[in-house]
Amino acid sequence: MIPTIKIECLPEPQLLFGDGQTGVEPRSVLAKAGAKDSAAIKDIRIGLVGAPEDVALAKRWLPKLNGVAIAREKSAHRYRNWPGAEKAFRAKFIVEDRFVRPLDSERLALALNQSSIATKFEELLDLFDARIQSLFGDVRPDCIIVCLPDEAADLRMSNPKLSAQEREALERLQREEEQDQLSLFQPTPEELKAAEDLRTQAEDLLFRSFYRALKARIMTHQNPVPVQIMRRDTFIRPDNEGQSTATRAWNLATSLFYKAGHEPWRPASLPANTCFIGISFHHLKRREGDVVYASVAQVFSNEIEPFALKGATLPHEQRRNRQPYLNQAQAAALMNDVLDKYEAQAGVKPARVVVHKTSLYEPEEEDGFRGAAESRVPVCDLVWMRSTAFRLIRKGMQEPWRGTMCTVGDETYLFTSGYVPWWDEYPGPHIPAPLQIGSCGVTDMHQRAREILALTKMNWNSSEGIGRHPITVSFARKVGMLMTELSDNQAPNPSYRFYM
Repeated sequence: MIPTIKIECLPEPQLLFGDGQTGVEPRSVLAKAGAKDSAAIKDIRIGLVGAPEDVALAKRWLPKLNGVAIAREKSAHRYRNWPGAEKAFRAKFIVEDRFVRPLDSERLALALNQSSIATKFEELLDLFDARIQSLFGDVRPDCIIVCLPDEAADLRMSNPKLSAQEREALERLQREEEQDQLSLFQPTPEELKAAEDLRTQAEDLLFRSFYRALKARIMTHQNPVPVQIMRRDTFIRPDNEGQSTATRAWNLATSLFYKAGHEPWRPASLPANTCFIGISFHHLKRREGDVVYASVAQVFSNEIEPFALKGATLPHEQRRNRQPYLNQAQAAALMNDVLDKYEAQAGVKPARVVVHKTSLYEPEEEDGFRGAAESRVPVCDLVWMRSTAFRLIRKGMQEPWRGTMCTVGDETYLFTSGYVPWWDEYPGPHIPAPLQIGSCGVTDMHQRAREILALTKMNWNSSEGIGRHPITVSFARKVGMLMTELSDNQAPNPSYRFYM
């Protein structure tokens, strides 16, 4: 029997900006209406940490955020002129000398010249951390830019905390994960990276990266300030190489604005008082010596600040079809913790809960999530999404549009990447790859797809306003990467601002 095929293009979700203005593309609306959260903002104070020469470069470049810059890229629809921070965000970015912390040049040189990678790693970590931490006083910047030399930004080492047996076990898991990805299709590098974002990664624990270790160290301090890590190249690259100054200003200003505690935009059409939860699993080395899975919930709602909560730890044997899962008690406990924190922040219980997971739900998970939610919330939807070998080819030269929803029998595919009509281009080198989406139980998949599409627009680390994965999933990946640097008795910082 030939399955029924239905193809439709969902409308691009609207975003809400200043003065109640809406639109689909942040750069164009920000230039006219300003940010959603910009009514009373004046100055955003930026701290600087780095080598003396990098700090000097940053101080000379950052005033460009308060000026106007012309986009030099070919696509005028996608790359727009930078109108200046006062117009886009109703703010000015200020670097005050009291918030500038150059590193000691001699100590930096000694650390970089260490022959032992482990010694170099730890000495650099201590050096940067001490200077950053000195800005966490009562009078503090709103955000700190950390300028990393390339040697530190690229620094990576094997995790010394792992025993030979643990390393062998993780390498075996890594081979399984890679094989699972390759079994879907012969992926391009871009598709392989996208698939990795949906899966638990053994490599996160096998290796330590300096970037990840520094961000994790910072957030463990009491009352930390969010950081933006930059390379020198951002400040010295000519305007006609790579991203123009205008595009760099758009992206950096958007990120700094959010990390300073303000919302650039938010979804305009998500149902009110709905709690979206992403569930993910990550490898963790416990103090007792064993390697386990740690579960994490990432929460997004229009009513509250996005947050993360650590759930139960699971033995590596608690897997089915190579995927970790929660038992009924663990799922119920995590759901109750999320609902407690949501109610504490919003002041009310959510009207609906939607759970996102990147693997199919096991019966124990369904029983636990639904059992805990249905005693407190009227509606609970359990949605899953995963990579797929499915592709859709259009007649002619144009790729499938972003927002295309294709139903083949009982299977549903959503193109979160694809041709972008307001840019008049497809921002990718290969055929767009959709996400396969489904649910555990009966739900309106059309509405769930609309919600997923809206949540892909919530990456405030960029000003483009579109992404491949919803924030519930992309947030999960960022939390998991940093959790590998924490011990099992440390809870991750709940705020999304520390993971961007």
